[in-house]
Amino acid sequence: MSEQKTLIKRRVKRRRVCHFCADKINVLDYKDVDKFQRYIADRGKIAPRRNTGFCAKHQRMLAEAVRRARYMAIIPHTTD
Repeated sequence: MSEQKTLIKRRVKRRRVCHFCADKINVLDYKDVDKFQRYIADRGKIAPRRNTGFCAKHQRMLAEAVRRARYMAIIPHTTD
């Protein structure tokens, strides 16, 4: 048998950039539902940090804003 070279494709991990850090957003208001609505799943779950790409600081701000908006009944807790 002749030797065949197999090419192994490796993924190069690219560092994610936090969207809020890039846009220099320091405060996430619970009334700005448009900003954080895309980070809430259909069932009402907050997307995890590995999926959103946020830094820890902004992920905590996102979770707090979602919780406050739920408490104030701006967004629902779950879908029926």
